[in-house]
Amino acid sequence: MRKTIAIAFTAFLVSGAASAQDKVRFQTDWIPSGEHAMYYGGWQKGIFAKHGIDVAITRGYGSGDTVTKLSAGAFEFGVADLGAVFTARARTGVPVKTVAILYTHSPHSLFVLKSSGITSFKGLEGKKISITPGNSHRVYFPKVAERAGTDPSKIVWVNMDGAAMAPQLIAKNVDAAPFYSIHHYYQNKAAKKAGQEIVVLPFVEVGFAIYAASIITSDKLIAEKPGLVRRFLAATKEAFEWAQANPEEACKLHVQKVPEVDVDDCQGSVKATLGFVFNDHQKKHGWGKEDPKRLAFTWSVVAESQEIDKAKFDAKSAIDTSLVPK
Repeated sequence: MRKTIAIAFTAFLVSGAASAQDKVRFQTDWIPSGEHAMYYGGWQKGIFAKHGIDVAITRGYGSGDTVTKLSAGAFEFGVADLGAVFTARARTGVPVKTVAILYTHSPHSLFVLKSSGITSFKGLEGKKISITPGNSHRVYFPKVAERAGTDPSKIVWVNMDGAAMAPQLIAKNVDAAPFYSIHHYYQNKAAKKAGQEIVVLPFVEVGFAIYAASIITSDKLIAEKPGLVRRFLAATKEAFEWAQANPEEACKLHVQKVPEVDVDDCQGSVKATLGFVFNDHQKKHGWGKEDPKRLAFTWSVVAESQEIDKAKFDAKSAIDTSLVPK
């Protein structure tokens, strides 16, 4: 009898623990490539569940789209470029904040075909560049072009879904496509199958050493459920550290969630991605934390690129990393 009661009580505790999990909707900033293996793989590994979070992850369609949808209550957490958060908050006052810095410097770049003869940002007038709505590359590109001596007003922007950009570049229907440099491995693999080769033109070559991808959430969630935000960030941090130590396992589990991604492509992206996360900046300031000087420079670049009056907006109001685990 006592054994039966004990079993029943244990089952009750397990059931209670399961029901105590917070349901969280999480949208990334882009298609679910290996760049996101720490999220999808961590989801499959049970890392989020370990922190009391029943997570559901969906793909993103650009940072601007993620910020807009989160502000409308479509989900609780997202991944978005810090520049997109600055811009949206400064212009329309969206109640969204960055709560952790992911990429300590920017992997923004243009991908071009080697056969195109394009070797720099100079001389791009009249060229067709694909773009997604709200894409952070579009935010920065005018100043990148100006620094290179190219008239940004003479660029032809072609709107399309993010998944179509690389195929359209390889097919030579556009002259360039904006990507994070971490996507080069698998995109170039596809290009080689078509007899082409992709060359990367990093924005950082013209001085854009700025913050990029970040974890975002709403002002309301920070105020009303700081414990949930803290646990989500702890789970995310653990997922990144796990992926760094176990890239092959992370990718195998990622592919279970996203079968259209090849394991070797995933591993190429993970290796490149983590270099933007775990580095000297992270060692000095801590995972997810910002350096005040780089934050100020990032805001300066964003404000200049978007023609925002810096005096009328406090950039610090768009970021709160106080809940990042130590």
